[in-house]
Amino acid sequence: MSTPLADTTNPDLGLLYAVNGLAKRSPEWLDHLVSWIGEYGILIGLALLGLVGWLQARRRPDAPVAVAGLLWAPLATAVAELANLPIAAIVDRPRPFVDHTGLDVLVEGKAGTHSFVSDHSTMSMGIAVGLFLVNRKLGWIAGGLALLQGFCRMYMGVHYPTDVIGGFALATAVVLLLAPIAMAVLVPLCHALSRTAVAPLIRAPQGGPRPRGGRKRGGGRGAVRADEQPPESDLAA
Repeated sequence: MSTPLADTTNPDLGLLYAVNGLAKRSPEWLDHLVSWIGEYGILIGLALLGLVGWLQARRRPDAPVAVAGLLWAPLATAVAELANLPIAAIVDRPRPFVDHTGLDVLVEGKAGTHSFVSDHSTMSMGIAVGLFLVNRKLGWIAGGLALLQGFCRMYMGVHYPTDVIGGFALATAVVLLLAPIAMAVLVPLCHALSRTAVAPLIRAPQGGPRPRGGRKRGGGRGAVRADEQPPESDLAA
């Protein structure tokens, strides 16, 4: 038996009907496209953004710190998903189409699963916030994709607006609140790995031949030695 939270307030249900109503007035090909984007496309896009972020992080002066921050994004998302298991069981909120008629459901197989909180929204915002801590530009793009994810879940008729908001809030809280603890572990780990055979995963190899005489171009007073590293900067670029 579901908890009283399953009895949605009018604004929550009204917004769901308004967004899902777009599916009823849209051509079938658009419904299929939104369904694919909402189920798989945005998550694939976020994974590609993470790959771009990793390639850029390896080239930063503080590469071990930046890579550690990128590692925290998927790890934090996994922690948020684990935290959602007891939350979903306690709230026990059915999918909106179980309790309400007239919704155009664009994806099958969701009837026996919990609605609160939205897993897809949690994963999307977890990656977005994690990326934002390391790379602001990629983080903004990922944040836009996370918002689009929430819209798609309502368009598909499988989540209430408060399911989406709950997923966003859960992911953001986990990423930010646990980041200091996670970075205290991941940064030393990445520094240690940068001195092993897997160093190219942490820091991009320095390419190009060394100038003659063992000195960098522009040598003289104030020149930076080749084996010196600039001081580590803030995490976000």
